[in-house]
Amino acid sequence: MRRRVVVLFGGRSAEHEVSVVSARSVLEALDQERYEAIPIGVTKQGRWVLLPGGPPGLQESTAQGLPGVADDAEGEVALDQRPGSHALVSLDGSRTEIDVVFPVMHGPNGEDGSIQGFLEMAGVPYVGSGVLASAVGMDKAVQKVLFAAAGIPVVPHEVVHEREWEEDPEAVEARAGHLGYPLFAKPAALGSSVGITKVTDSAGLRGALEEAFRYGRKAVLERSVEGARELEVAVLGNDEPVASVAGEVVPRGHDFYDYEAKYLDEHGAELIVPAEVPPETLEEIRRLAVAAFRAIDGAGMARVDFFLAREGRPFLNEVNTIPGFTKISMYPKLWEASGVPYPALVDRLIELALERHEVERKKGSGV
Repeated sequence: MRRRVVVLFGGRSAEHEVSVVSARSVLEALDQERYEAIPIGVTKQGRWVLLPGGPPGLQESTAQGLPGVADDAEGEVALDQRPGSHALVSLDGSRTEIDVVFPVMHGPNGEDGSIQGFLEMAGVPYVGSGVLASAVGMDKAVQKVLFAAAGIPVVPHEVVHEREWEEDPEAVEARAGHLGYPLFAKPAALGSSVGITKVTDSAGLRGALEEAFRYGRKAVLERSVEGARELEVAVLGNDEPVASVAGEVVPRGHDFYDYEAKYLDEHGAELIVPAEVPPETLEEIRRLAVAAFRAIDGAGMARVDFFLAREGRPFLNEVNTIPGFTKISMYPKLWEASGVPYPALVDRLIELALERHEVERKKGSGV
């Protein structure tokens, strides 16, 4: 029998549209002879909607030119939360049995451990990291503490809470000055370069922090590694994770790899896969990628991003536990270059999810 795979996408975060684009590619990659795909779109209000038409059943977002899940979409469903039930329930009471969930939800309320905890409570297998790694992977400030403790080099930074900025902006400005300009101001818990600003001098700090605080109560100020190359590595596995070749992101016509360069400007960046780096540098970056994955207790997948300074020293930027999954996204492109084509990658991620669930089920039951 074909496995029933719920591809869960959309959601309430600022990365809603990006999630939908990723889900389209995953749905198209699922082998119809092995899997029955069940597309579930989550509206920006949090409703779960069964979209039997898959990607064609999505509306076009007028705000950003990317597809979104319509707020008034019909076909609302809910997950049966009784442990072991493994089913979706429609408003009319009909049930659809499922085998595994493939979350392709970027940002808060999806990538941050929220949906993972919900699926854990219901006892449903799912692709990717668990609650802890997902939460840490979403929080750039906490990540850096763990990486530093694991001996992984990170860029000098400061964590700023909205309240301290409101109460003592001069102290925050002094800390920013200690880091030095230019620097980046970014929301601590968001991805896809949403809310990130490059700040060239102290005059731009206020606007940059206010932009970051639009998306959360905590921001990160990070020294810019001028002249650095942006490298990315994909990690795949559970207890024995492996790293892919490295890829390089080269922004074109943008100060950095921002949201527009990633998703709206088709010529906004060049993705070079594999990256042209010395063999010893590649080996070190791959080692650090696996070390970072283990430091957050990752599972299934992650994309690990680095800055490579002019002198050849790598700095870990961040770990993304649900990386972009479009066919032109770096994560699948890196595995393609490493000998794992997109459909095989999706297969492997589903296998890893079921393996991990079975191990944890046995641990929990004492079998």
